Amino acid sequence: MKPNLDLFPIGNCGVSALIDRQGRFVWACAPRVDGDPVFSALMDGTAPEHGFWAIEMEDVKTIDQAYVRNTPVLRTVMTAEDGSSAEIIDFAPRHPKHSRTYRPLAFARIVRPLSGTPRIRVRLRPSTDWGARPAPHTSGSNHIRYMCADVNFRLTTDCPVSHVLEERVFRLERSHAFFLGPDEGYDQDVGHGVQGALDRTVAYWQDWVRKLYLPLDYQEAVIRAAITLKLCAYEETGAIVAAMTTSVPEFKESGRNWDYRYCWIRDAYYTVRALNRLGAVDILENYLVYLRNLVDDSAGGHVQPVYGVGLEPGIGESIIDSVEGYRGMKPVRIGNQAHEHLQHDVYGQIVLPLVQAFYDARLLRPGTLEDFHALEAIGERAFAMHDQTDAGLWEFRTIARVHTYSSVMCWAACDRLAKAADHLNLPDRAAFWRERSQIIRQRIEAEAYLPDEGRFAASFGGRELDASLLQMTDLGFLEAHDPRQVATFDAIERDLKKGSHLFRYVEPDDFGEPETAFNFCTFWFIEALHQNGRIEEARTIFQEMLSRRTAAGLLSEDISIDDGELWGNYPQTYSLVGIINCAVLLSRSWTDVR
Repeated sequence: MKPNLDLFPIGNCGVSALIDRQGRFVWACAPRVDGDPVFSALMDGTAPEHGFWAIEMEDVKTIDQAYVRNTPVLRTVMTAEDGSSAEIIDFAPRHPKHSRTYRPLAFARIVRPLSGTPRIRVRLRPSTDWGARPAPHTSGSNHIRYMCADVNFRLTTDCPVSHVLEERVFRLERSHAFFLGPDEGYDQDVGHGVQGALDRTVAYWQDWVRKLYLPLDYQEAVIRAAITLKLCAYEETGAIVAAMTTSVPEFKESGRNWDYRYCWIRDAYYTVRALNRLGAVDILENYLVYLRNLVDDSAGGHVQPVYGVGLEPGIGESIIDSVEGYRGMKPVRIGNQAHEHLQHDVYGQIVLPLVQAFYDARLLRPGTLEDFHALEAIGERAFAMHDQTDAGLWEFRTIARVHTYSSVMCWAACDRLAKAADHLNLPDRAAFWRERSQIIRQRIEAEAYLPDEGRFAASFGGRELDASLLQMTDLGFLEAHDPRQVATFDAIERDLKKGSHLFRYVEPDDFGEPETAFNFCTFWFIEALHQNGRIEEARTIFQEMLSRRTAAGLLSEDISIDDGELWGNYPQTYSLVGIINCAVLLSRSWTDVR
C-alpha cells in the first residue's frame, strides 16, 4: 500500500496520531510528539509488517470518513459487498475531570455494527526502536501489555483478547471499546468508560469551537485549521510544534527530509497570531509562558530558532536506519540541526507575541513591568544582531547572509518595545527603543534596497528574491502602496510564482534547486494580491488552495506544481495559519448578513 498524506489527525494536546483512509493508525509517537513512534508505518516503506493499528472488514467495498462536527474525533464507516456496515470512532480523550483537563497518554476506539452482519479483524501491531521490530507484549484476561521503546502501553478492551492476539476474523454483533493507554488498570467498565470519555471529549471540542470568532465565509476550513493547530500544541509546557511528523520529503527523492516535531519560535509566532485573530486566547496564554521561560534562560544572549517541547536546547540531528522512510525515501531524521543555527528573526518573533500581554485585558496574567524589562534584553540582542549574517528563515545550512527578513524582524522587536514603553508610561525607554528602531530602518533601506529596480532584495548587498519580503507590509515596515513594496511584489510575482503557487526562492541552495512550492508563501501571495486590490484573483487562488487540502481539510508544507500532490511534513502549522489568515481577509463582513 503506497503511503500518502491523506491522513486524519486525532489528539488531545498531549499525544496525537495520524489515521489513513483505511482507518489505520499509521503514525503516533510517545510519550511526546518527539518520541519514538509507537505507530511507525508511515515511515516504513510501502508494506510495513508492524507499526500500525487496523480494524479491517472482510469483503470491504467502501470506506467513508469524516470528523464529528467541530471536533478532532474521527468517524470511519466501512461497508461490505453484501451491504453489512460498521463504524469506527477514534479519538484521544480530552475533557474536564477533577477540576483540571484530563488528557491522558491514550487513544480510544469504538467499533460498532450499523447494519447486517459485518465481519472484522483487529490488527494491533505497535512498534519499538523506530520501527525496527514489533513491540513485545504480554496479555491478561481483558488486556494486552505492549513494551514500546519509551513507554509501556496497555490495551484494555471488552473485545475477546484472543481475537486481537490471533488477529482472528469475527462477527461484529455488538459494540466493542478499545482503550490503549498507560500501563495501569482501567478502573471501570471499558465500554461505558470509553463511551463516556467520547461524549465528554466531543462536548469539550464543540464548546471550544463555539467560542471562536469566525469569519462569515470559509468557516469549515477555518474551524478545521484551528482545531488542528490546537492539536499541535503541547499543553504541558505551552510549546507548539511545526508538524506532527518527521522526514516526509519536500519532494520526491529530494533528501530534504526534516524532523518538524519541535517548537520553532517563528512557526509558533505565526500560529498564535492566527489563532488570536479567532479569539483562541488559551493557546496564546500558554505559549507566552513557554516564551517567558526562554527569555529567562537566554539571559539576554543567544536564542535558538528551535527548542524541544520541554524547552530542551539540545535536539541533535541523527539518521535512523531501522525504517525505510516515506515511500522508501530515506533519510529518516530525528532531531534538527537548526538548533545550532543563527537565525536572528527569532528576536522579533519573541517580542511581538509577548508585548500583547501589555495591552490585552482578556489575559489571566497581564504583562508586568518586570516582564517588560526582561523583554528589553531580547531587544538589545535584536539590535546587536540586526546587521549580522545568519542562516535566515529558510534555514540554509551552508549559506550565510544578512537576510532582510531577519533585519526587519529585529526592527519590529525594537519598534514594538517603543510602543509598549509608551503604553506603560515609560517615556525614556520609548525614546530609546524608537531611536534604535530608526537606526535599523535606515540600515535596511541603505543595504537591502536596489535603487535601479526600486525594490528590496532578500539580503544586504544582494539581488536575490525570496517570498519573505512580502512580510514587510504585514510587519508594518512598509505601507502596502509604498512604491518600493509594490515593486518588490511585482518582482516576486514575476520570478517566484509558478502557476498559482509561490516558491520560497528559486536559486539553488544546499540541496540544489527547489522543485515544489511552499504553501505558506502562496498564502502570503494571496494576502499581497488583496493588498494590491486584486481581490477576485486572490479569492480564485485561495479557492484552489482549499481544493488541494486532504480529506481531513488540511495541508502539508509543500505542493507539486505538476500534479498538485502534497509533500513535506504534515499537518503543517504554517499552511494552516495561511488558511486562517486568508479566510479572515477574504471573507465578507458579518454586517453583510446581519
